[in-house]
Amino acid sequence: MQNNAATWFVDRHSNEGRGENIAFREAFGNKRSITYQQLSARSSQVAGAFARAEIHREERIACLLLDQIEYPEIYWGGLKGGVIPVAINTLLSTEVYETILQDSRACCLVVSAELWEVVKPAAERCEHLRKIIFIGENTPPGLLNYNDFINGAEAVATVEVSSDECAFWLYSSGSTGQPKGVRHVHGALKATADTYGARVLGIREDDVVFSVAKIFFAYGLGNAMTFPMSVGATTVLFNGRPTPDVVVDIVTAEQPTIFCGVPTLYAATLAHLEQHGVPDHRLRLCISAGEALPENIGTRWHSLIGVDILDGVGSTEMLHIFLSNSPGDVQYGTSGVAVPGYEVKCVNENGTQIKPGEVGELLVKGDSSAEGYWNQRAKTRQTFEGEWTRTGDKYEINDQGRYLYCGRTDDMFKVSGIWVSPFEVEQALVSHSAVLEAAVVSMKDNDGLEKPKAFIVLQQDTDATGLETALKDTVKDKIGKWKYPRWIEFVTELPKTATGKIQRFKLRQSDSDSA
Repeated sequence: MQNNAATWFVDRHSNEGRGENIAFREAFGNKRSITYQQLSARSSQVAGAFARAEIHREERIACLLLDQIEYPEIYWGGLKGGVIPVAINTLLSTEVYETILQDSRACCLVVSAELWEVVKPAAERCEHLRKIIFIGENTPPGLLNYNDFINGAEAVATVEVSSDECAFWLYSSGSTGQPKGVRHVHGALKATADTYGARVLGIREDDVVFSVAKIFFAYGLGNAMTFPMSVGATTVLFNGRPTPDVVVDIVTAEQPTIFCGVPTLYAATLAHLEQHGVPDHRLRLCISAGEALPENIGTRWHSLIGVDILDGVGSTEMLHIFLSNSPGDVQYGTSGVAVPGYEVKCVNENGTQIKPGEVGELLVKGDSSAEGYWNQRAKTRQTFEGEWTRTGDKYEINDQGRYLYCGRTDDMFKVSGIWVSPFEVEQALVSHSAVLEAAVVSMKDNDGLEKPKAFIVLQQDTDATGLETALKDTVKDKIGKWKYPRWIEFVTELPKTATGKIQRFKLRQSDSDSA
């Protein structure tokens, strides 16, 4: 049996009568598209081009690419040739790109024209790079245009692999510091499609998927490639910044049936829709991940759009969502239950499973677990414990067996000897009509005791006068008098990763620096 993931996700569709289905189409612009049959041929040619360029099996190719038609050609072409694509965040600094290029020892960089200037200084200092492939017009001197790289290359046979063979890398989003190289195997891709894709989404051949999370992100990789490609469905690609007005325009023009967002964008889009109205749409499902979805956002979205948001929990290490709400079984304010095919448990500091009402760290077991971190043996041993993967997330289990997010292990803190969940305080704050976003961290008072501090982004054109007391009272009334933020700072934006996760460690650092 051929275990190469590209055979099942790409080539199989032509043999089963879906070759003429549109696999990918670009939103706006020239609206390029590619069928499954065309992608099969093109990716095999890309594999041949890698071989012709003497880029060998198991060597890494750094993919600094916007979400465009060339991305699936290169990704699946790499897997067909046994070359390992390394998906890289498109919103990083030059210094972080240099760290990733040096850490991965990529021999080839494939870069979209729009991203070249920021990565150029890093690429010039990376001694491992033998070739830089440029996607776009006006190719800079010394770089090879993508079309020239492909032209004349002969398609090659897909390499045979074990399902346990490393297929690709992702770099963690860096919500707590420098990103880590996460290695995933061929079998993990189908594992996510067989579990969350099939048994939660119920993905269908006639679905059209639009994901604001980009392909470089584990969540976006599943949304935009793994799940639709598992059934021969269509993905709408957008290579720009997904602002609320753009998202609404794409939903209106492209008529996706599944929309994949993140909590911060749902909140901003709600504000936009409440002001400008809801367009005609064909949505049957919306999903959210990256950070826990506040209950208030989910209920308002369902009321306005008429479609539930399935809030779920995933990670780069587990490749996609393993804990989720599901169609017909949504309880906003919770992360749901284990996705069929996964096992989860919560343990205390002693490794003992917690009881309902207690807080513990979430561990997960499933076939999509990563092989480990690259060059980070200690981190690998801390995270991957036999069949179980430590998530670093704190959860409470309610009486119905549903999981309630409490925060990252590093974000939790105690007030008066009792654990405080930053997320719980944040949910109470965003329930106030004046608040768009909130982030809560611990800060020491004059006695050296930890207390909550809130950073607040207000709704547009909202005056902060008198709000501090009102917001503190909101928290006291909703979740308890001792949990209210002792300090509130109004800010224009919160520090986030490119995938929408709030970087609370930066807020803690800024407070420490100003103390």
